[in-house]
Amino acid sequence: MAAEKLRDLSKPIDVPLLDATVAAFYGTGSSDERHAADQILRELQNNPDMWLQVVHILQNSQNLNTKFFALQVLENVIKYKWNVLPVEQRDGIKNYISDVIVQLSGNEVSFRQERLYVNKLNVILVQVLKREWPARWTTFIPDLISAATSSETLCENCMVILKLLSEEIFDFSRGEMTQQKIKELKGSLNSEFRLIHELCLSVLSGSQKPELVRATLATLHAFLSWIPIGFIFESPLLETLLKFFPMAGYRNLTLQCLTEVAALHFGDFYNAQYVQMYTVFILQLQAIVPSGTISDGYGNGSNDEQEFIQNLALFLTSFFKNHMRILESTPENRAALLLGLDYLIEISFVDDTEMFKVCLDYWNLFVLELFETYNQVERLLGLQAQRIPGSDDGTLAAVQQRRQLYAGPLSKLRTLMICRMAKPEEVLIVEDENGNIVRETLKDNDVLVQYKIMRETLIYLSHLDHDDTEQQMLNKLSEQLNGEDWSWNNLNTLCWAIGSISGSMVEEQENRFLVLVIRDLLNLCEITKGKDNKAVIASNIMYVVGQYPRFLRAHWKFLKTVVNKLFEFMHEMHPGVQDMACDTFLKIIQKCKRKFVTLQVGESEPFVSVLLSNLPTTIADLEPHQIHTFYESVGQMIQAESDNTKREEYLKRLMSLPNQKWAEIIGEAGRSTDILKNQDVIRSVLNILQTNTSVACSLGPYFFPQISVIFLDMLTVYRMYSELVSNTIYEGGPFASKTSFVKLLRSVKRETLKLIETFLDKAEDLPHLGKQFVPPMMDPVLGDYARNVPDARESEVLSLFATIINKYKGEMLEEVPRIFEAVFQCTLEMITKNFEDYPEHRLKFFSLLRAIGTHCFQAFIQLSSQQLKLVMDSISWAFRHTERNIAETGLSLLLEILKNFEASGFQNQFYKTYFLNIEQEIFAVLTDTFHKPGFKLHVSVLQHLFYVVDGLTEPLWDATMVPSQYANNAMFVRDHTIKLLSSSFPNMTPVEVAKFVDGLFSSKTDLPNFKNHIRDFLVQSKEFSAQDNKDLYAEEAAVQREKERQRMLSIPGLVAPNELQDEMVDS
Repeated sequence: MAAEKLRDLSKPIDVPLLDATVAAFYGTGSSDERHAADQILRELQNNPDMWLQVVHILQNSQNLNTKFFALQVLENVIKYKWNVLPVEQRDGIKNYISDVIVQLSGNEVSFRQERLYVNKLNVILVQVLKREWPARWTTFIPDLISAATSSETLCENCMVILKLLSEEIFDFSRGEMTQQKIKELKGSLNSEFRLIHELCLSVLSGSQKPELVRATLATLHAFLSWIPIGFIFESPLLETLLKFFPMAGYRNLTLQCLTEVAALHFGDFYNAQYVQMYTVFILQLQAIVPSGTISDGYGNGSNDEQEFIQNLALFLTSFFKNHMRILESTPENRAALLLGLDYLIEISFVDDTEMFKVCLDYWNLFVLELFETYNQVERLLGLQAQRIPGSDDGTLAAVQQRRQLYAGPLSKLRTLMICRMAKPEEVLIVEDENGNIVRETLKDNDVLVQYKIMRETLIYLSHLDHDDTEQQMLNKLSEQLNGEDWSWNNLNTLCWAIGSISGSMVEEQENRFLVLVIRDLLNLCEITKGKDNKAVIASNIMYVVGQYPRFLRAHWKFLKTVVNKLFEFMHEMHPGVQDMACDTFLKIIQKCKRKFVTLQVGESEPFVSVLLSNLPTTIADLEPHQIHTFYESVGQMIQAESDNTKREEYLKRLMSLPNQKWAEIIGEAGRSTDILKNQDVIRSVLNILQTNTSVACSLGPYFFPQISVIFLDMLTVYRMYSELVSNTIYEGGPFASKTSFVKLLRSVKRETLKLIETFLDKAEDLPHLGKQFVPPMMDPVLGDYARNVPDARESEVLSLFATIINKYKGEMLEEVPRIFEAVFQCTLEMITKNFEDYPEHRLKFFSLLRAIGTHCFQAFIQLSSQQLKLVMDSISWAFRHTERNIAETGLSLLLEILKNFEASGFQNQFYKTYFLNIEQEIFAVLTDTFHKPGFKLHVSVLQHLFYVVDGLTEPLWDATMVPSQYANNAMFVRDHTIKLLSSSFPNMTPVEVAKFVDGLFSSKTDLPNFKNHIRDFLVQSKEFSAQDNKDLYAEEAAVQREKERQRMLSIPGLVAPNELQDEMVDS
């Protein structure tokens, strides 16, 4: 009954009943009542006549939530229906809202009591303003200023409205208003700002009311980033702000305003004012927070005091970014500048992550700029040495002087970076929140980003003064050694810092430095007691040595000591230590492998031989995944041996343990195959295969003797496990595929395929291997795939045969029909039901098709027309996929097929059948906004289609239906494309569409022009306007990234040693 009464909007709504409904919704009733209230309120909100009741509700309701509900209804009408309302209704809303705001904010008591309500009314008023002002409400700003002068509380609320208006226009306008409307509002606000400026100055100079002064400062803060600059520097505004800065109640708001001023940069015109502003500010700052007290002040400070330090960091970084050079001119200014830098360094030491990020971003820019000018000096010195005219003594002196000026702050910055260095990705051992040393479980991406910036900053700092960097690090290390400053955190940050500057020193200095560092760390490990302490030291030793392969290669004894230390750590059961030992071992081997197979001075045999003799003992305490990493590392060593006989002997010794176990299992299986169904035996088989894969990965073609030993037995086990999986799923239904037994069997199958694929992929220059290994796999692997139920088919079969075709190319042509027969139809049935099922099979299937299309194209020509249609349909289906990898693989395959058919002699038949369909499908994905990452390939396909048209000798249209309408294919394609696009984009005129299509033909031989023409069309068609279109410019972004990488490569140490593809590897 009550609900019906509320729904009837033909007469004034029952406000007490509405209040009760809103109260029930907000929790005074039962859950049923709440649900019923929610239902009624939603219906009312969606009723198009509800807004006519708003004034009645606002005048009569006693419930604030009900008023908010009414205002929400009104706000929706203003946002979405304002321009269709009659003028008198628009004026009525405008006047009513204005009157209520004036009435409530004109009185101190009602303004404070109804503050939330007034704030919401202010938001509604600004929504009206965005639509009415300036065209239909020309006097708004003068009216507002006039009202503000009548009472201080009204003035305070006027400031709030002005602040909201500024934010709506300058901060939140994108996507809310047209560009023209935004421009119009900005122009109006600028032209009428003099009145606002005068009001703000009169309040700041005359008002004694703290709330009003704070509101005015907050409004100014919103305005300062965009107002004409003369209002700041050619009026008393800046002077007034600096007067408020020492006052505790206004300090934070004033500092935010000054930060906005500091962020402005308009050439050199106002340099004198900026110098004056900064010197007054620094004098006042010393009185507020004396230098040296910031850390304690932040730790023990109130919220306001902590906020002040945060705002101070923003002000100083902002000022220095934009105006630092003007402070370098006189001794007095330089003293103030250095004092400001000291304050910022103090703030950087405060334990607050967000504040540190602000400071760090600035320090990175600061030292980069100094480093670049220093580099310039080095270049100029080189020019002078060659007596080349044009090298300028004045420039040299100026740059040297700057470097000298900042020597003190830079030294403190080195201390900061060393003390606060973030954790690198390679370190796996961390301190948890309870103070325990544990293995890291999740990577913290924020920390990794911070490490990257800190590492870069410290490398620039190191280049600016290698000696100071080295001395600070060695001093801190000696404090760890003598116990003065020992703590986990101090040792960690120091070692992370030492590791991060690898490659930045000249080799001689780096060698001297590292000898001291590694010696001290090994001593520290010997003298320190306690498992946790040893784990921390071990972690740091491993990180540091892993970062300096150049040093290790040059010092065999150190390298041998380090590796033996890693072997010790492999027996250390503390979480994370063994993982890190195995990872570091692999990292070192990758860069120093030749050292281990060469007979070193003073040794009786190469290190690899000693290692293989002690192998069982070394890996005794390792987990299976760690053993695989270890085997991969030793495989890398063996791969570096150039003597074939020795290499095969080392491989035989390395694989003796897994081969022994394999022989036992196969021997027992020969007596009874039931042994292979035992889960422990299945795990052993899996482990042996994974070990083989790790070694194959390292050895490449040199793995041949080992795979020959196990290959046929492996296929037999594969076939048996396949049948077991199929039978289990057949008997147990789909759920059987989720059992641990079936999962384990399938893991063995997958690892078998992975091992074969890894070996064949790495086996360069051995074409006979294809003939040797592929035929035996045809039935156990391909036949099994075809026979199996979909849930038991391994996607790795597809990637294995894609690898085989990519590797052996045309040699596999005669095998392709069998591959097609086994996988094509049955896989398509699995993946074309929807876009979600069997995600692994999707990408691998199209990768296989692409391999066939690229290297065995003849196989496509031999397909029947139905089979070829199935291939082309599947490709269209691939590039319509929203999964980027699948779409891109489909497009690349399509491009390959188009190019190959063009040169095949069958181009006329092919294009007659598929040209129009491909064009339509490509335009569909090009313009649907879901496939933007494929833009480059979409353009390439279209360019090919438009280019190939002229070379076709048969008509693309059906000549029996349209006998003589078109003179050539180009005319037909032009006409067809115009019709296609006109029907898809009714918002574009026929002239615009025709101009676009003509542009495609005229630019078809010029890819950059063709691409830009399509970009313009996409924006013009409104499909991509007001969206993130960075994918349309992905190529340009890639070029920019490569330029940045080249810049980093030119600075020693900036690219980490493990990321360098360098000659160090085999030296």
